[in-house]
Amino acid sequence: MAKAKSAPICFGAPAGISEGQWFEGHAELCEAGVHRALGRGIAGTASGGVDSIVLSGGYVDDVYGEEEIIYTGEGGRDRDTGRLYADQSMESSGNAGLLLNEVRGNSVRVIRGLKIRGKKRRKATGGYEYCGLFRVADHWMTVGKEGFLVCQFKLVKLAPGEVPKPKPMALPQFTDTPVEEQVRRAVEYQRLVRDSKVVHAVKEMYGNTCQMCETRLQVSPGGEAYSEAAHIRALGKPHNGPDVLENVLCLCANCHALFDRGALQLSDHLDVLDGLTRNIKGKLKKVREHEIKVEFVRQHRQRWGDRFSTPTDR
Repeated sequence: MAKAKSAPICFGAPAGISEGQWFEGHAELCEAGVHRALGRGIAGTASGGVDSIVLSGGYVDDVYGEEEIIYTGEGGRDRDTGRLYADQSMESSGNAGLLLNEVRGNSVRVIRGLKIRGKKRRKATGGYEYCGLFRVADHWMTVGKEGFLVCQFKLVKLAPGEVPKPKPMALPQFTDTPVEEQVRRAVEYQRLVRDSKVVHAVKEMYGNTCQMCETRLQVSPGGEAYSEAAHIRALGKPHNGPDVLENVLCLCANCHALFDRGALQLSDHLDVLDGLTRNIKGKLKKVREHEIKVEFVRQHRQRWGDRFSTPTDR
């Protein structure tokens, strides 16, 4: 018997479906043409885009509003425990598809699960509600509350009759390439390491010695050492930290990875804290001319304030 083909991607509101309409489960959503992907939160592909998503409390970094949604993409989650175990990537099919929607200006149907229950395998015990059409207004990558990189998308509700506008990537050198290539190269941009005068200054200030563990990683017979610059309030969306000396630390690779994921933190008095126990591990090494603003330190700690909330599942 030939395998049944899935329905093709179809953007916009399905005929005969009204906002607020209720559906018992995924089978009804699929039959009505509202959500084609049975049992999955994202319906779409990297090459065609995403025509619908289901909100069912899948990730602790999600924020569900009526007019604006911060939606965490797919990948990296253990379906048995409900927790993340690896970084997400914009190259994942559903994430790349949402990014393509932003570039092309394609709308996304949003379906909300009702009365979500379960600590690991989450289930919408109250059925599903069709919430209307949204546009992908923005995207970014950030370290989430569980300590791994997550892909996030800002979705904004469309007014009746509103058509989202295409949003080419802000990369002028890519304007003559197809949108798929723009998306691929934008994904590559996520991997770029920031390099600035501030980065060089903080490394020179400490002679490439880690301010937390005081390790100096010598990498050549001539005495050259390797270190990394860690921004306390993260650069880029959604944290928008400044690239200034008051917001930068000189760390070894290990401490940098732990600090970026909240496993190491700082107190207002610049004690180095174990981010998993809040015990003091020592004092941050700091030269007199290096001012560190406490507002950036507090913002970093606040990012991890509720990281141990109950795991959820999409």
